[in-house]
Amino acid sequence: MITGVMMESAQDICGMTKGPLRHKETWWWNEEVAEAVREKKIKYGNKKSKKENTEEARMEYKKSRKNAKRVISSAKEKKQKECAIDLNDSECQNEIFRMAKQMVKERQDITGLNCIKGALWKVIIGIKDS
Repeated sequence: MITGVMMESAQDICGMTKGPLRHKETWWWNEEVAEAVREKKIKYGNKKSKKENTEEARMEYKKSRKNAKRVISSAKEKKQKECAIDLNDSECQNEIFRMAKQMVKERQDITGLNCIKGALWKVIIGIKDS
């Protein structure tokens, strides 16, 4: 019981970090990519189902997986070329730097609180880091 109380107080003071993001970088994500991934997931479900567990279902899944990889790589390449062209434009540079700053901020760990403790090790003031 003491351990549970200690964990709760540690979480209150230090905070908790989020788990890993599912899509770490989605600046290249578009409707075509979403459709290809959706189709791949449907085919994966068919491959895993007991009544449709055939070689044909497996081959369809492999084909849709290969298509999804192709669509994703072409979308990334297209978006990277657009960003490279935009680097020469001074107005678009600010947007690109804003996106980079946002990516860095999303990857930072939550630091929690800085505390000032009294003589009996009680927290007197908690200052939140930003």
